[in-house]
Amino acid sequence: MSIQPQPKTVLVLCTGNSCRSQMAEVILNHDLAGQVRALSAGTRPQPKVADGAIAALQAAGLPTAGLYPKDLNSLLDEAIDLVVTVCDNAKESCPIFPRPVSRIHLPFHDPHGEPLESFITVRDDIRARLVPAVIDALNL
Repeated sequence: MSIQPQPKTVLVLCTGNSCRSQMAEVILNHDLAGQVRALSAGTRPQPKVADGAIAALQAAGLPTAGLYPKDLNSLLDEAIDLVVTVCDNAKESCPIFPRPVSRIHLPFHDPHGEPLESFITVRDDIRARLVPAVIDALNL
């Protein structure tokens, strides 16, 4: 009987935690289930997750229950294995964590205020570029 390794914790950061980082969290948790535990947070969280982000995730059959913007400070005590910044602003204001942590920066277009098609394009871009980058960064 083999022991399953603990999933690696990935923190996806952006400014508002209402769109790109939320979609990235859901996609990573779905596509790399059992290998990673993805969390997301914002440096300045918005009041709610963007409707377009929810609709784009649901259109792909991905779960959206319980999504809400989280403040980065609420996650600083987590044992993070990898930090992914998905916007330049979050990269610039990324905090110092209590212990050394690997980081990658992979910016994505911000579709906020644009039609649903833009959210779907960003969702697909996240899936195409972020999932392989996380696999590579964590040697999965």
